[in-house]
Amino acid sequence: MLVANHTSMLDIMLMLWISRSPFVFVGKKELVKIPLFGFFYKRVCIMVDREDTRSRTGVYRRAQRRLNQGLSICIFPEGGVPEEHVILDEFKDGAFKMAIAHGIPIVPMTFFDGKKRFPFTFFSGGPGVLRVKVHPFFETQSLTEEDKGKLREQVRGLILMDLQK
Repeated sequence: MLVANHTSMLDIMLMLWISRSPFVFVGKKELVKIPLFGFFYKRVCIMVDREDTRSRTGVYRRAQRRLNQGLSICIFPEGGVPEEHVILDEFKDGAFKMAIAHGIPIVPMTFFDGKKRFPFTFFSGGPGVLRVKVHPFFETQSLTEEDKGKLREQVRGLILMDLQK
């Protein structure tokens, strides 16, 4: 399970660049509506309607199929790109619950420069280096669903510590 902070629209491309193994994103269904981006998004993503319980449950089945095909799963646990003044938003449970349910390790990554290079504010940002730190894996095989909150906060704390340096 690849997880990283979400800083800008560059994060998707950066994740594709940095990951050494093939993966599929889990992402919000509403992003399919974005012209051109949505066309590609629905082909490389397990889409979820976060308001629909059946959709959220169905993600587990679709993820298991992709895992069986040898793919990894990528989720940005903040659930979206936070406002520019927010260093790191709270993490949602989905990535951690799914990793524990499937017994796969969490691979945390810190994306440092997306807000500086390509923020959502028009006519801001600029060229430069995009730095990424890939952290050691967090194993989940011995964990239960009750451990998801602790795991979530450990991973978030690790990424937050990097961002605050």
